[in-house]
Amino acid sequence: MITLVANHIGVETYLWLREAVGFKKLSRTQAVKALNNSLYVVAAYADDRIVGMGRIVGDGAVICYIQDLMIHPDYQRAGVGSKLIENLVAFVESIREDDTEMMLDLMCAKGREAFYEAHGFMSRPNQDLGPGMIRYLNERRA
Repeated sequence: MITLVANHIGVETYLWLREAVGFKKLSRTQAVKALNNSLYVVAAYADDRIVGMGRIVGDGAVICYIQDLMIHPDYQRAGVGSKLIENLVAFVESIREDDTEMMLDLMCAKGREAFYEAHGFMSRPNQDLGPGMIRYLNERRA
Protein backbone atom coordinates (compact mmCIF):
# COMPACT_ATOMS: atom_id res chain seq x y z
CA MET A 1 0.00 0.00 0.00
CA ILE A 2 1.31 3.45 -0.96
CA THR A 3 0.88 6.35 1.44
CA LEU A 4 1.42 9.98 0.43
CA VAL A 5 2.94 12.45 2.89
CA ALA A 6 2.97 16.17 2.09
CA ASN A 7 5.70 18.68 2.87
CA HIS A 8 7.84 16.39 4.97
CA ILE A 9 10.97 15.07 3.30
CA GLY A 10 14.51 15.39 4.54
CA VAL A 11 17.36 16.61 2.41
CA GLU A 12 19.28 13.33 2.73
CA THR A 13 16.24 11.37 1.59
CA TYR A 14 15.79 13.73 -1.36
CA LEU A 15 19.43 13.35 -2.38
CA TRP A 16 19.25 9.56 -1.96
CA LEU A 17 16.17 9.30 -4.18
CA ARG A 18 17.77 11.53 -6.85
CA GLU A 19 20.76 9.20 -6.91
CA ALA A 20 18.56 6.09 -7.01
CA VAL A 21 16.81 7.29 -10.17
CA GLY A 22 19.95 8.63 -11.85
CA PHE A 23 19.19 12.36 -11.66
CA LYS A 24 22.02 14.86 -11.72
CA LYS A 25 23.92 15.21 -8.47
CA LEU A 26 23.14 18.29 -6.39
CA SER A 27 25.11 19.87 -3.59
CA ARG A 28 23.52 19.67 -0.17
CA THR A 29 22.99 23.46 -0.29
CA GLN A 30 21.16 23.17 -3.61
CA ALA A 31 18.96 20.41 -2.23
CA VAL A 32 18.07 22.40 0.88
CA LYS A 33 17.17 25.47 -1.20
CA ALA A 34 15.18 23.39 -3.68
CA LEU A 35 13.06 21.82 -0.96
CA ASN A 36 12.65 25.03 1.04
CA ASN A 37 11.59 27.04 -2.02
CA SER A 38 9.06 24.51 -3.27
CA LEU A 39 5.39 25.42 -3.10
CA TYR A 40 4.55 21.81 -2.32
CA VAL A 41 6.41 18.53 -1.89
CA VAL A 42 4.78 15.12 -1.72
CA ALA A 43 6.49 11.83 -0.95
CA ALA A 44 5.22 8.30 -1.55
CA TYR A 45 5.98 5.60 0.99
CA ALA A 46 5.57 1.84 0.88
CA ASP A 47 5.49 0.92 4.55
CA ASP A 48 8.29 3.09 6.00
CA ARG A 49 10.38 3.25 2.82
CA ILE A 50 10.24 6.25 0.50
CA VAL A 51 9.56 5.07 -3.03
CA GLY A 52 8.85 8.31 -4.87
CA MET A 53 8.25 12.03 -4.68
CA GLY A 54 7.36 15.13 -6.63
CA ARG A 55 7.51 18.89 -6.13
CA ILE A 56 5.58 21.92 -7.30
CA VAL A 57 7.56 25.08 -7.95
CA GLY A 58 6.45 28.38 -9.45
CA ASP A 59 4.62 31.56 -8.57
CA GLY A 60 1.43 29.88 -7.42
CA ALA A 61 -0.76 32.24 -9.45
CA VAL A 62 0.02 32.13 -13.16
CA ILE A 63 2.36 29.20 -13.57
CA CYS A 64 3.54 26.17 -11.66
CA TYR A 65 5.92 23.40 -12.64
CA ILE A 66 6.05 19.78 -11.67
CA GLN A 67 9.64 19.13 -10.71
CA ASP A 68 11.51 16.04 -9.52
CA LEU A 69 8.79 13.49 -10.13
CA MET A 70 10.90 10.48 -9.18
CA ILE A 71 9.92 6.87 -8.59
CA HIS A 72 12.46 4.43 -7.18
CA PRO A 73 13.28 1.84 -9.89
CA ASP A 74 11.87 -0.99 -7.74
CA TYR A 75 8.45 0.70 -7.77
CA GLN A 76 8.20 2.05 -11.32
CA ARG A 77 5.18 0.96 -13.35
CA ALA A 78 3.27 0.12 -10.17
CA GLY A 79 0.96 3.15 -10.10
CA VAL A 80 3.10 5.27 -7.78
CA GLY A 81 3.78 7.90 -10.43
CA SER A 82 0.10 8.22 -11.26
CA LYS A 83 -0.81 8.60 -7.61
CA LEU A 84 1.85 11.31 -7.18
CA ILE A 85 0.95 13.26 -10.31
CA GLU A 86 -2.75 13.21 -9.43
CA ASN A 87 -1.86 14.61 -6.00
CA LEU A 88 0.37 17.31 -7.51
CA VAL A 89 -2.34 18.37 -9.98
CA ALA A 90 -4.90 18.46 -7.16
CA PHE A 91 -2.62 20.73 -5.13
CA VAL A 92 -2.26 23.18 -8.00
CA GLU A 93 -6.02 23.12 -8.56
CA SER A 94 -6.48 23.92 -4.87
CA ILE A 95 -4.38 27.10 -5.10
CA ARG A 96 -5.73 28.27 -8.48
CA GLU A 97 -7.90 31.35 -8.14
CA ASP A 98 -11.54 30.77 -9.08
CA ASP A 99 -12.44 31.66 -12.66
CA THR A 100 -8.81 31.84 -13.77
CA GLU A 101 -6.53 29.68 -15.85
CA MET A 102 -3.18 28.51 -14.56
CA MET A 103 -0.42 26.79 -16.52
CA LEU A 104 1.00 23.59 -15.07
CA ASP A 105 4.19 22.71 -16.92
CA LEU A 106 6.84 20.04 -16.71
CA MET A 107 9.81 18.67 -18.54
CA CYS A 108 9.86 14.92 -18.81
CA ALA A 109 12.58 12.41 -19.45
CA LYS A 110 12.81 11.17 -23.01
CA GLY A 111 10.43 8.30 -23.57
CA ARG A 112 8.06 9.27 -20.74
CA GLU A 113 5.75 11.45 -22.85
CA ALA A 114 2.95 8.87 -22.99
CA PHE A 115 2.75 8.74 -19.19
CA TYR A 116 2.18 12.48 -18.95
CA GLU A 117 -0.18 12.55 -21.94
CA ALA A 118 -2.30 9.94 -20.14
CA HIS A 119 -2.60 12.48 -17.32
CA GLY A 120 -3.80 15.31 -19.56
CA PHE A 121 -0.51 16.97 -20.51
CA MET A 122 0.30 17.83 -24.13
CA SER A 123 3.62 17.53 -25.90
CA ARG A 124 5.35 20.48 -27.46
CA PRO A 125 5.85 21.56 -30.13
CA ASN A 126 2.34 21.25 -31.47
CA GLN A 127 0.05 23.23 -33.76
CA ASP A 128 -0.21 26.15 -31.33
CA LEU A 129 2.95 26.03 -29.20
CA GLY A 130 6.63 25.98 -30.05
CA PRO A 131 9.17 23.70 -28.40
CA GLY A 132 10.17 24.17 -24.80
CA MET A 133 13.62 25.56 -24.25
CA ILE A 134 16.31 25.10 -21.61
CA ARG A 135 19.59 26.74 -20.75
CA TYR A 136 22.04 25.25 -18.27
CA LEU A 137 24.00 27.75 -16.22
CA ASN A 138 27.16 26.02 -15.14
CA GLU A 139 30.08 28.31 -15.84
CA ARG A 140 32.01 29.85 -12.99
CA ARG A 141 31.08 33.43 -12.29
CA ALA A 142 33.89 35.94 -12.84
